[in-house]
Amino acid sequence: MASMDFYRRVPKDLTEATSLGAMMSIAAIAVMTILFLSETIAFARTSMGTAITLDENDQPQIRLNFNITLMDLHCDFVSVDVWDTLGTNRQNVTKNIEKWQLDEEGQRRIFSGRNREQREVVHEEHEETLEELHEDGEQAVELTPDTFQGFVNGHEMAFIDMYAPWCIWCQRLHPTWEKFGEEVHKLRMPVGVGKVNCVTYPQLCKDQKVMAFPTLRWYKGGQMILPDYKMDRTVDALVGYTKRKLEMEEKYKNWAENNPSDSRMKPNAGNSRPEHPGCQVSGHLMVNRVPGNFHIEAKSVNHNLNAAMTNLTHRVNHLSFGEPITKLAPHLEKTPFMRKVKRILKQVPEEHKQFNPMDDKEYITAKFHQAYHHYIKVVSTQLNMGSSRGAETFNDVNSISVYQMLEQSQIVFYDEVNVPEARFSYDMSPMSVVVQKEGRKWYDYLTSLCAIIGGTFTTLGLIDATLYKIFKPKKL
Repeated sequence: MASMDFYRRVPKDLTEATSLGAMMSIAAIAVMTILFLSETIAFARTSMGTAITLDENDQPQIRLNFNITLMDLHCDFVSVDVWDTLGTNRQNVTKNIEKWQLDEEGQRRIFSGRNREQREVVHEEHEETLEELHEDGEQAVELTPDTFQGFVNGHEMAFIDMYAPWCIWCQRLHPTWEKFGEEVHKLRMPVGVGKVNCVTYPQLCKDQKVMAFPTLRWYKGGQMILPDYKMDRTVDALVGYTKRKLEMEEKYKNWAENNPSDSRMKPNAGNSRPEHPGCQVSGHLMVNRVPGNFHIEAKSVNHNLNAAMTNLTHRVNHLSFGEPITKLAPHLEKTPFMRKVKRILKQVPEEHKQFNPMDDKEYITAKFHQAYHHYIKVVSTQLNMGSSRGAETFNDVNSISVYQMLEQSQIVFYDEVNVPEARFSYDMSPMSVVVQKEGRKWYDYLTSLCAIIGGTFTTLGLIDATLYKIFKPKKL
């Protein structure tokens, strides 16, 4: 057994201690100590590494979260549509979507509903044609830019239909509006009934800010009263609305005469209330994991939009894919999942946090007949912040799956007859990015320590032997 000894001892009396050997020993200890500390620090540190793999997510759909403010579009005309290459074509999606009407400062003013579909107004069918109704004269006066202001100023109250001849809803309303004018004349109501052809006189309708056809607007003392009429388009409904307006005005006059200095319990005079055409639409969609788009379009089930007055200027408050991890309600921030997400995201470099690069950006169109289109590449990303020195999976407490986005936007120009839309086109990448901590294995660390000790000892031993031979006193 002793013959297999690799570490045989040299008798002490056969060794010789020298000053040079002592210096080399001190140098060896110093070098090994420095290298040992450096190697230990390097072992304790971790770096961030990335890798590209195939996306193995087998879920057929992905969640799309959005919160978008339309600066100049009323909520009644906001429609969210979804299309993709599998043939999906959903119009005016309302599920999991809510709308808020905004004031002139961009603050929420009126809740316009969640999961609410727009009600279709009732139209009235008539046996007489419009030409037959006009045989005894037109009660609904056709107005021009020269006569419009004089007409609304000359009547204490006026009710005006602003229409386009090509609009199907306007065509259905024409006989009803004429009969309504006849009824107002028959009942001797102090209301002027008129109509404006917005194709013949586009500037007049533009000055009146007509966004959709037909627009049925009430005027009092020459001033428009908002909001516009949006109820059923039948003679009875129009007459009932007119009577209520007149009754409200009569109540106000009587109250003002009897209470000239008392402002308490003041009845509504039917004056216009602020009606800023801004809308915040938010919610989420479940979309297929294929190329597609969702777009916000100016559209209504009861109107044809005026392309010349449709402005799709918008602000993206939030847009992301997957489960939302930013801009959550306070009560959602305290869930176990969000605590895990926050802990992991603290360790992720900023360049790997492109979850919502479009947030808080405004896309302003200075002219009509144009809108921004956005093109988004969606990349699945695995964030694994667990130790790389042991076995781990992407399902442990230190890993989450998120989606990053690459985005480009450009202005698209439309023909004058087409209504623009704010389009968000997305494409899912087949590859996935893995972001994880990278550190050295424990056996790599031990191997390096052995190499430091053995290498330093051997190297300095060779240097010592060489110097000893050079400086060894020669025998006489």
